[in-house]
Amino acid sequence: MDYFTDNYFKRFTYLLQQRKLMFSLLLIFFVTQVIAQQNTSWQACPTTVDKLSKSKPNFNYLENKVPAYSLPEVLTTQQGIKVIHKIEWEKVRRPELLELFTNQVYGRVPNTPFKTEVKIIRVDPNAMDGAATLKLIDITFSVNSKSLTIHLGLFIPNNITKPSPAFLMICNRNPDENIDFHRVNKSEFWPAEEVIARGYAVAAFYNGDVDTDDFDDFKNGIHGLLDTKRSNESWGTLAAWAWGASRCLDYLMTEKVIDPNKIAVIGHSRGAKAALWAGATDKRFAMVCSNEAGCGGASLARRRFGETVAQINRSYPHWFCSNYKNYNNNEDAMPVDMHQLMALIAPRALYVAAASDDLWGDPKGQYLALYHSLPAFQLYQKETRLLENMPALNTSIQSDKVAYHVRDGEHNLLLKDWIFFMDFADKVFRCK
Repeated sequence: MDYFTDNYFKRFTYLLQQRKLMFSLLLIFFVTQVIAQQNTSWQACPTTVDKLSKSKPNFNYLENKVPAYSLPEVLTTQQGIKVIHKIEWEKVRRPELLELFTNQVYGRVPNTPFKTEVKIIRVDPNAMDGAATLKLIDITFSVNSKSLTIHLGLFIPNNITKPSPAFLMICNRNPDENIDFHRVNKSEFWPAEEVIARGYAVAAFYNGDVDTDDFDDFKNGIHGLLDTKRSNESWGTLAAWAWGASRCLDYLMTEKVIDPNKIAVIGHSRGAKAALWAGATDKRFAMVCSNEAGCGGASLARRRFGETVAQINRSYPHWFCSNYKNYNNNEDAMPVDMHQLMALIAPRALYVAAASDDLWGDPKGQYLALYHSLPAFQLYQKETRLLENMPALNTSIQSDKVAYHVRDGEHNLLLKDWIFFMDFADKVFRCK
């Protein structure tokens, strides 16, 4: 062996040893992380579990009583073909899942023609002590002599040098107390000042503008405007709110000072269910933030933990299409589950959040839904990974375009949640 050959061989051996060492270090790091997460993984407080079990004895709050279940696969088509490429996902499997959720869960939007009129009602360039420009926009839809108006409020940060990303809020609470555009009443539910300070535009609309949150036999709101006849797959109120979010997005994309490729939709509770469906049906939303969506939104129905399909249909018969009632106490017969709803958002960004005391919404079921949605995201980014065990309390875990946290406290949307969402948006939208 001559000098050059011997030197090359020694160098190759050295590099091989270094690669083995690096692999070993990475393996040790991963195992350490798994062990650490197992030791710190969030678990429901026994006192809270006991209290809820006594107050609602007909519902399960115990992990050891979660029934065995088998989830429908994200990447296997109805013909039994395994999807291995994103093109197959986009052309075959994603449309299949979208259709199943449409006709079995949320309902189909009618194709009734309507007219849209947009009016700028007010512009205040010195809102928030000069930090933002406020725009109040009325978006009116009309069919013949009937009409309906969404009142959209928008704050845009001043002194920006390029179009800013934006958050659009589906507000499911009293608008005067939670999304006061005049900023007399300020709430953590919609901390507009803090969002503006982070460099984001922030918009909101009241879900009741689109459709009231009560069972009126679908005679009023957008249903009364667009429905001509109804069937078992006609859209429910959640789908109506999601539709309203898309109509607000239509306007936001015309604002030159907003980046049309960086608009996130956010909702809490029933608003989060609508936000998830908006993100699934409208690929223009670059990011979805689901805060404590629970049953019918983010948590796995087959776990039957906390609120169930039967209970949500009894309490809110207007939220879903009539076909969804076929799965009352019959979750295993569902052709889909909520991990597949989350998969429909891939490869765009998705943040799922829960609260430690909100066991009715099943924080673990929401995490598992996100975890089992990953095969769709991995078609675009192979390195997307989450551990199967939940993260620690008040810890945001992020991997590429997915993120999750469970924070301490009750069912609510707090500034703490918003900070986690904005931190993730900074990363996804590369704001910093």
